[in-house]
Amino acid sequence: MISPDTLSEKAAVVQKENAKYLKKVKKRKPKQLDQLMGALHQEVFNEMDCLSCANCCKTTGPLFVPSDIKRISKRLQMRPVDFESKYLRIDEDGDKVLQFVPCPFLGADNYCSIYEDRPKACREFPHTNRAKFHQLTEITSKNIAVCPAVFAMLERLKAALPL
Repeated sequence: MISPDTLSEKAAVVQKENAKYLKKVKKRKPKQLDQLMGALHQEVFNEMDCLSCANCCKTTGPLFVPSDIKRISKRLQMRPVDFESKYLRIDEDGDKVLQFVPCPFLGADNYCSIYEDRPKACREFPHTNRAKFHQLTEITSKNIAVCPAVFAMLERLKAALPL
């Protein structure tokens, strides 16, 4: 698996190739794509230990929806408005996101202190085992430079499903 330290460099090298490939995936919507991605997701995450990486938590922040804010603020024994003012900001798209990265809930051991109550976006990351994968090509394209597992999955997908 690629080290998070060299991931952005390696992702940049194949960026144009991956963008072209994912554009074809989005247009063609291969019938076996979801099944193949599900298998690749399982295969890669059997080889990868997210706790040895945590690059997603160190370099990007999730969206927080109202149910996330309510659940996490309850866990932290804070009022939702206080949680929002302490940890969140509104981004350019009008979404509530972390004020800063790395995530303030990420420990030095790469464990999440709110793991059981983490945001939905964190629960679903990196979005590679969801149905209708062809609709997720844009976020996948961004996540290639964030998650070594996504990088590996896309390389394996290109080999298994040449377009």
